[in-house]
Amino acid sequence: MLLQRAVLFWLCLLPSPVLLAAVQPSLTVYGEAPKYPAGFQHFDYVNPDAPKGGSLRRSSLESGPFDHLIPYTDKGTGVADIDGWLYAPLAYRSKDEPYTVYGLVAEGLELAADRSWLRFYLNPRARFDDGSPITAQDVRYTFELLMTQGSFKYRQQFADVAEVQVESPTQVRFVFKNTESRTLPLDLASLPVLPEHWWRGRNFADGGGFEAPLGSGPYRVSAVDAGRSVDFERVKDWWGQDLPVIRGRYNFDRLRVEFFADTDVSRQILKAGGYDYNREFSATGYTIGYAGAALEQGRLVREHLAPGSALGAQGFIFNLQKPQFQDRRVRQAIAMLWDFEWSNRQMMRSLYLRQQSFFSHSELAAVALPDAEELKILEPWRGQVPEEVFSQVFQAPRTDGSGIIRPQQLQALKLLEQAGWKPQGDQLRNDAGEPLHFTFLNGQKGLERLLLPFKRNLAQIGIGFDIRQVDTAQYTNRVRSRDYDMIIAAYPVSLAPGRELFNYFGSVSADDPGSNNYMALHDPVVDGLISALVQADSRASMLAHARALDRVLQWGYYWIPNYYPPGISSVWWNRFGRPAIAPLYDAGLDTWWEVSPQALTLSQMRQRSGEAVHAGL
Repeated sequence: MLLQRAVLFWLCLLPSPVLLAAVQPSLTVYGEAPKYPAGFQHFDYVNPDAPKGGSLRRSSLESGPFDHLIPYTDKGTGVADIDGWLYAPLAYRSKDEPYTVYGLVAEGLELAADRSWLRFYLNPRARFDDGSPITAQDVRYTFELLMTQGSFKYRQQFADVAEVQVESPTQVRFVFKNTESRTLPLDLASLPVLPEHWWRGRNFADGGGFEAPLGSGPYRVSAVDAGRSVDFERVKDWWGQDLPVIRGRYNFDRLRVEFFADTDVSRQILKAGGYDYNREFSATGYTIGYAGAALEQGRLVREHLAPGSALGAQGFIFNLQKPQFQDRRVRQAIAMLWDFEWSNRQMMRSLYLRQQSFFSHSELAAVALPDAEELKILEPWRGQVPEEVFSQVFQAPRTDGSGIIRPQQLQALKLLEQAGWKPQGDQLRNDAGEPLHFTFLNGQKGLERLLLPFKRNLAQIGIGFDIRQVDTAQYTNRVRSRDYDMIIAAYPVSLAPGRELFNYFGSVSADDPGSNNYMALHDPVVDGLISALVQADSRASMLAHARALDRVLQWGYYWIPNYYPPGISSVWWNRFGRPAIAPLYDAGLDTWWEVSPQALTLSQMRQRSGEAVHAGL
């Protein structure tokens, strides 16, 4: 009793954060209650009794062939599915909450009350595929490996980690330089854990080649056809298969990812039954590319999955390093001459919605006039940002869809004249006699049909525009060296954004070849807004900062906003079961299961589903 009282006395003298820190099975960004409490049995968007077995073959999300397997470096092209299928993360991010993680490799997570450190308690059952335990030293090794040899995004995202301390074989603590980033603990929790004993001595920085890596996840690599396909097989005795975050997921015994350099070819191979599921990025391909008896009978299914998901932002990106794009009026004028309405109607079957924001289809988007909180955030930057930021709602340039854009061309000519570009013969030239001319670097087939009408509209007012088609390897190298005038690029949208925004828009990443700051944007206002967003102490404050940032990016005319579909455009052969409740923010393929080895008609699938319900599955 005396010892207990002494311990209690000394604990009371310690700083309050020590007393308040508690081991939790999950983490949320702002300390709000997670959707799923401790002891939950499974996520709502799974079928916990889904049968195991069968196979799923899908197309890759990457374009072109892969030249190594791991997706954690900037060199070449890796296989994104390695992350999650082969390597299990410390904690799993749920697909029906904005940003909450639940323990996986780590069965417990402890965040200091002052957010100065994060501790992980590893599940003692967690194993690599060779039977060796996953240890705290493996966690530290992974972090240091990613920070020194991994993608640039890791150095950006985890710059505020001061130290990683191995406290025991199953306990590791991350100490932070400051407490500014609210998402940093969750981002760390989302990291995979790589086996030090396997990777030490191998060439991680170059992607590790085609050798099947030793994993810790639900699948292992079973075969590699270099550049063309990767086969995975389910680990039947996987240590994590009965955990609540896994129950009802990873149901297929065999998975294959197919890589295609040509989307038209991939579409035809799917129609011929060469694989099962395709994520479709072409509106024309989605609407008419699969027409036929299979679609009419329901053997082939076409659907927009996860219609509530925040879809990535896509646009034609100006390289701000180029002298012709230094003036905002030039960028604004050029943006007026891409006729989305005509292109959407004539070439994309009116399927797409116009991109207006860098956070489109989410609550982060600035779609109304700034409220009092946003004005308070923006006011210190008055005079350094366009005045429209304070008083107007941004709308991408619109046309009547007729294909005749004379009013927009006249307006563009006025802006260009104000910026010093005047007609001389059939060209616009500046005072030095240089023509206004730029080149679009294109690395994907099929994009020309959107660019050629744009070229015509530009040429009609004297702007030169070339389209340079290059292969995947050359395109990758030129993008990383910022050797282009304009490209098409996409930015993923997170409902809880954090330091990754520096990777997309921050000055520190503008000139780094591994970054995704394709605009080469150097702007202290943007840097300041991102810093403030990262430090926001509530979701309401984060949303206000995100919308303020969005306004500054919108009115900077750093891109020509493109479009997005009303969900994840998907086509698959009808031989799979799906949970009654779909995930909000993901296509959810890891929750599907095989119903039949052959595609079924709609009536056959309904019959099979009825039989399964009757059998209690």
